Amino acid sequence: MGLTIGVDIGGTKIAAGVVDEDGHILSTFKVPTPGTSEAIVDAIASAVEGARAGHEIVGVGIGAAGYVNRQRSTVYFAPNIDWRQEPLKDEVERRVGLPVVVENDANAAAWGEYKFGGGKGHRNAICITLGTGLGGGIIIGNKLRRGHFGVAAEFGHIRMVPDGLLCGCGSQGCWEQYASGRALVRYAKQRANATPENAEYLLSLGDGTPDGIEGKHISMAARQGDLVAVDSYRELARWVGAGLADLASLFDPSAFIVGGGLSDEGELVLDPIRKSYKRWLVGAQWRPQAEVIAAQLGNKAGLVGAADLAREPDPVM
Repeated sequence: MGLTIGVDIGGTKIAAGVVDEDGHILSTFKVPTPGTSEAIVDAIASAVEGARAGHEIVGVGIGAAGYVNRQRSTVYFAPNIDWRQEPLKDEVERRVGLPVVVENDANAAAWGEYKFGGGKGHRNAICITLGTGLGGGIIIGNKLRRGHFGVAAEFGHIRMVPDGLLCGCGSQGCWEQYASGRALVRYAKQRANATPENAEYLLSLGDGTPDGIEGKHISMAARQGDLVAVDSYRELARWVGAGLADLASLFDPSAFIVGGGLSDEGELVLDPIRKSYKRWLVGAQWRPQAEVIAAQLGNKAGLVGAADLAREPDPVM
């Protein structure tokens, strides 16, 4: 069908990339993410124009955080941008003169991994993204499943603990409160406070106190065998694996693809996730089990996935 442009809207920058039908990024163009919603639309258009120079482009796919309608045109609600019923497709099309589709950013990343990354060869796969929060996407029968209203796969807000920790969404006990980058830091701070003698290296990487611990410190310390850092990853993995076991009961996929920043830790996090998944999977000793595999595209998954979705007439259900 030709070349398309994928757009990834980040907290500090907006990236647009020209992507071919094999998922290869041919060129990219980045602009700073402005502070107002209207300016963000203009910045998206600027990034698209910068990326398309010298290329024949047939369409644009935009990965946006938040709830996107099933028609891939309107952002119902975005958590970090003042978008409410934002007609993003129409606004960007008017500026760039190209067909545009809008997709939830986690769905776009899931599609990218399914087509070109860790999910290749799997007809039925669930992708989860472990970052500051927790997101994901559902691939069943080679199609991205988005639900009747287009807002399925908000995995981070599955209720894991009734009356549990307060979530930023306003609810309590959401999965991402126990399985995310924020949760990992909380686990490390709690453990370092309780047993500082087991966190000497971890504490030395910050200001010497539990409050000074950051995510990057936990990663560095775990690789050096710091007991608190390693145990914090195990606790994170326990919750991730338990949630995957629930998703297996719902969707019965052949693979779980684990992406997001925390997946960069490789087997440090994936191995205990697999063990937890098998521990909590109902009938694990009797049934086939989905693979738990690492995503392969890193932070390019959303851009590549959004670009590919732009060339699909209706890949979502």
